[in-house]
Amino acid sequence: MGATYEPQFAKALGKLRQSETQQLAGSALTKPQREALEHFARQTGSVQIQPGGRGVVYKIVQSAIIERHWRDLTPIEPTALASDLPNRASNIAMSRSSKSARHGHAVCYLLLKAGPGPVSWQNDAGHRLDLRQATDQLGAAALAVHRHNNWTTGGALWLVENQALFDRLDWLPGGANTSITYYSGQLSNGLLEWLAERPRAAPLWFFPDYDSVGLQNYARLKARLGATVRLWLMPDWETRLIRYGNRDLWPTTARDLPILQEQQATLALEPEVLRLLQAMQRHGRVLEQEAIWLPV
Repeated sequence: MGATYEPQFAKALGKLRQSETQQLAGSALTKPQREALEHFARQTGSVQIQPGGRGVVYKIVQSAIIERHWRDLTPIEPTALASDLPNRASNIAMSRSSKSARHGHAVCYLLLKAGPGPVSWQNDAGHRLDLRQATDQLGAAALAVHRHNNWTTGGALWLVENQALFDRLDWLPGGANTSITYYSGQLSNGLLEWLAERPRAAPLWFFPDYDSVGLQNYARLKARLGATVRLWLMPDWETRLIRYGNRDLWPTTARDLPILQEQQATLALEPEVLRLLQAMQRHGRVLEQEAIWLPV
């Protein structure tokens, strides 16, 4: 059986094996699972397909073959696994692939630097991160963040997409008690959920590349955080877009533009975000963050 069928086949076979009567109604399976199980039935003859109700019923007729294939797919029964295993370890045990089911990490890491002046983070347990000291002495700091932890800061938090903006902060607008984090391209679901769980900073500024990826990430944030997050537009952004914007990268954003415009309406994105979308469409260009340092 090909790799394309294996995840669906494993789910279908697992459901069939769990039946006390050794048979299962087709309605208990998704269409891909039914197709995978029927493919297996035709190959091995170990599962019989019979009419039943308004559909079909799958019945085990050669259990030894079923068990051999099940063990090949699933090295360890789920009941034999420790309940606190990482998701990816459990997936390997049950399907030989770390990505066969939910495989996100329970913890993500917030890489932080301090802007001007004193900056600190604290939690309800009385722990405190002196981000000013960590930045001055170590260059940066990191917080392990996960659901239900309660780290917060009393100042602003900036999310920037590219490392150059994290390495060098002379672009950053003035203001004390500011933290900057670098998220590298795509916002992780873990970070998004953590930011949405409770207010972490005020305000929250998002500064991505002005392209489909950056703006889709902003829409994801806006959908979860509402008015507490704002997109930051660099000074003279349209002049920079015309002078330094990239036409070669525009087609991907142009393809996603209807989605972005629809999100502008449903998420009540700020008027300046709509102006940015219109300018990008008018000039057929996207703009990367590092243009912030170039002359206008």
